[in-house]
Amino acid sequence: MTALRARDLFTNEVAKVPPETPVAAIARMFAERGISAVAVTDAAETLLGIVTESDLIRRLADEDERPSGWLARLFDSPNAKAERYTRSHGVNAGEVMTGRVITAGPEDSAAHLARLMEEHKVRRVLVTEGGRVLGLVSRSDLVRALVAQQQAPESDLSDDRIHRAVLDAMRREPWADTVRTAVHVRNGVVEFYGFSRSEAVSRALCVLAENVPGVKGVVDHTSQRTGREPS
Repeated sequence: MTALRARDLFTNEVAKVPPETPVAAIARMFAERGISAVAVTDAAETLLGIVTESDLIRRLADEDERPSGWLARLFDSPNAKAERYTRSHGVNAGEVMTGRVITAGPEDSAAHLARLMEEHKVRRVLVTEGGRVLGLVSRSDLVRALVAQQQAPESDLSDDRIHRAVLDAMRREPWADTVRTAVHVRNGVVEFYGFSRSEAVSRALCVLAENVPGVKGVVDHTSQRTGREPS
């Protein structure tokens, strides 16, 4: 998905609410529209925060007034407790929203969006420009794009172009060895010869080749090199 950008993936029909919107109204929007997040914006539509279904679930979870364990009491500061109380008991969007929103620009790659979701453990990324919301990319949007790209018919590429593409991909990976591992391509099938550092490297080489457009198959003839690597 390296060629895809946020502008190709985002849904531009993002629900937006002002900060004074009641939490009950947001919950009703989630239920009636089948959505799981709303952007909180001011009158100029500048992004202020986001309210997700997780925020509402947290609200429900905090109604279970069980005493916290000693470890939580030890590390949970009064400020953190106060912040959680405000977000779980707030009556409007401005009180329960997450202010630090994970955003991306319209030209950011699909790979960058996926990394943001993984690193920050979020299910969606708002696409913004100049502080204004353009759209939203969810995990399901990335998955659909990946499936569509894999199903798209690949044009027949010459063996020489596939060979160059595989070598270029190997040079970008620190674990791949283009000196001791030779690449041969015949009728779209990539064959590896020579030596690899380990079984894990051999598997990774096969996956690398499978991801090159036009490759019809991969055969690994490499042997695992034993002993100390020469410097």
